[in-house]
Amino acid sequence: MHAAVVREFARSPRYEEFDAPTATRPTEEVVDVIASGLHPRVRSQADGSHYTSTDELPLIPGIDGVGRRADGSLVYFLLPDTTMGAMAEQTVIDVRRSIPLPADTDAVRLAAAMNPAMSSWVALHKRATLTPGQSVLVLGGTGSAGRLAIQVARRLGAGSVIAAGRGAERLATLGALGADETIDLAAAPDAVAADLATKAADVDVVLDYLWGTPTEDAIMPLLQGRADRSKALTWIEIGSVAGATIALPSAALRQANLRFVGSGQGSVSAAGILSTLPALVDEINAGTFAVDAVARPLSDVEALWSNSATNERIVLTP
Repeated sequence: MHAAVVREFARSPRYEEFDAPTATRPTEEVVDVIASGLHPRVRSQADGSHYTSTDELPLIPGIDGVGRRADGSLVYFLLPDTTMGAMAEQTVIDVRRSIPLPADTDAVRLAAAMNPAMSSWVALHKRATLTPGQSVLVLGGTGSAGRLAIQVARRLGAGSVIAAGRGAERLATLGALGADETIDLAAAPDAVAADLATKAADVDVVLDYLWGTPTEDAIMPLLQGRADRSKALTWIEIGSVAGATIALPSAALRQANLRFVGSGQGSVSAAGILSTLPALVDEINAGTFAVDAVARPLSDVEALWSNSATNERIVLTP
């Protein structure tokens, strides 16, 4: 079969012939891959930087996708951390980590949306309980996962959503997705701090896709602007595109009712993640969320690897 293959972590995957996979356990099954998303999580898998990396090579990247079973039915699948990923003509799935799909499913749209939407969907089901009417701040609201997080928060009952990101043009599009207020993180630091204190200080949940310096700079202005610092604030760390670490003042934890949690593999079990996904599949298939999906042939993987647009989700089709 043909696949995208990583033979060196410092190089992009290449389209080449590779041994076809075989199922070796009773719960495994070989499926024909129809569509697999080129997510940031997949990029970190392919360069060995993700915290789940085993450093094994060669590696076929791809953590999820839509496949066709031997009986012709469609499934959405999540793959375990193995070297046999989804960016291939075939892959091996664990049927316990798959969800049956209707025959008329838009495979490209679903493959594009599930991973980025899952990040906030799982976080708001498993790492914080969003009560209808509560407010949410999305740090990194201009990225594809952040744009979906705005919509997910609204769908799950958020009374207001504030989105913080970079770029006036991108921020201007977020109102149509459900953002009540926006904050431009590219503005002068004093202006960003003032916006956080006035627009986002009283939120109940932060969905943080950035971490690093933007998070460092946001914490104290947001906490100090709260009308009631004893009101619970759950800060959910989901991504770290702006940095892997922060410096956290001890005063932040003493002067406010602040709880930091993470959401990802490990902090939520595979069973916990999977339990939330059938409902998310239904929402995506129903057209609840705006998704920018672009299908490209798997054979173009090397050229596409570093050239995807910010708000587009590239989906590779064998």
